[in-house]
Amino acid sequence: MNLSNETTPQCFSINNPPFNFPHTIASVYFSTVFSPLGLTFNLIAFVVLLKSFQRTHSRSRSSFLVFLCGLVVTDFMGLLVTGIIVITFHFTQFNWRRLDPHCHFCNYMGMSMVFYGLCPLLLGATMAVERFVGINRPFARSTSMTKSRAVCIVLMVWAVAGCISLLPLVGVGSYHMQIPGSWCFFNISSKASDMVFCLLFSLVGLLSIAVSFLLNTVSVVTLVKVCCGQDSMQRRRDYEVEMMVQLIWIMMIATICWCPLLVFIAQTVLSESPLQVRNLLLFIRFATWNQILDPWVYILFRRAVLKRLYPNWDWSRGSIRTLYPASFVGTIRRFTRSSLGSDVLGGGERRVSVETQSFNVKAPPSSP
Repeated sequence: MNLSNETTPQCFSINNPPFNFPHTIASVYFSTVFSPLGLTFNLIAFVVLLKSFQRTHSRSRSSFLVFLCGLVVTDFMGLLVTGIIVITFHFTQFNWRRLDPHCHFCNYMGMSMVFYGLCPLLLGATMAVERFVGINRPFARSTSMTKSRAVCIVLMVWAVAGCISLLPLVGVGSYHMQIPGSWCFFNISSKASDMVFCLLFSLVGLLSIAVSFLLNTVSVVTLVKVCCGQDSMQRRRDYEVEMMVQLIWIMMIATICWCPLLVFIAQTVLSESPLQVRNLLLFIRFATWNQILDPWVYILFRRAVLKRLYPNWDWSRGSIRTLYPASFVGTIRRFTRSSLGSDVLGGGERRVSVETQSFNVKAPPSSP
C-alpha cells in the first residue's frame, strides 16, 4: 500500500483512470459538436468586432471594443485549448498515466480551466466598471481611457486570472484527474488547502457577477432617465445604448451559465459533503455554454441590427455629451482649454456654439 502511494502521481491519487462512467452527461457528442460551433461563432464575432473597430471614431466605443475583442479571444482560446484535449481523448482513449506520469499535462489543463473560466467573469466586471464611469463621468473618463490603456487593462485581467490558476502549483489547492477521465480540474474537497482555493475561485466569480449586476443596473437607470427625459429624441445615444445592451446580455449569460457551478463548488466544500460527479459535469456543461453564447451578443446586438428593430428611434446623435446642457459642455471645454491649448479646441468651440443653438441655451463665453 505504501509503495502504491509513493508511485502514484498526485493528480491521479484521488481518481485513477480508467473509469466506467456511462452516464449521458459524459457523452462525447457534446464536446465534438459544440466545441467546433463555439470556435466558429467566436471567429465570426471577432471579424464583426474588427470591422466595427475600423469604422468607429468614438474613443469610448473604441475602448469598449478592445474589451470585447479581449473577451472573444479569451472564449476562443478557452474552447480551443480544452476542446482539443477532451476531443482527442474521446477519439484516441490515450492512457493519461502513461502519457503524463508527472502530471504536467493534467496541471496544464487544470490551469486552463481556471484561467479561461475566470477571465470572462473578470472582463465582464471590468467592462461594467468602464461603462459605469463612461456614462456617469464621461468627461473625466474621455481624457483618461485610451485604446492602449484598455489593452493594458485587459492584460492585467489576464495576469490576475493567470496568477490565480498558478496557486495549486504552489500548494494552495491541487489539480486532479476528473471523471470520466477526459479532463483535469482543481480538487473540490473540504481539505484545508483545497477548500481555500475552491472558495477563492467561487468568490472571485460570484463577486465579479455581483459587481457587473450592480454597476450595470445603475448605468441602465441613468440611460433610462436620460432617454425618457425632455428632448429625449435629441438626446438619444445610439452607441451608449448599443454598448449597454451588449453588456447586459453578457452579464445575463455569465450569470445563468456560471452561478450554478460557482454555488455548487462553494456549497460542496462548506457542507463537507461528497462530490456529486453528475452535478459537477452538468454545471461544467452550463459554464461552457457561456463561451458558445457570448459571440452571438456581438453578432446580433449591434447598432445596425438595433436600428432595424427600432427604426423610429433618432439614431443621428451618438455622443453621451448630448445628455448634458450645452452650457455645461462650454464650461468643460473652458476648463480644459488651458491644458490642451486654444489651437486644439478651436474647432471644438465652434461646435459648442452649434450645440448651444440646438438646445436654446446660452453657453458662457470662453476665457481668453
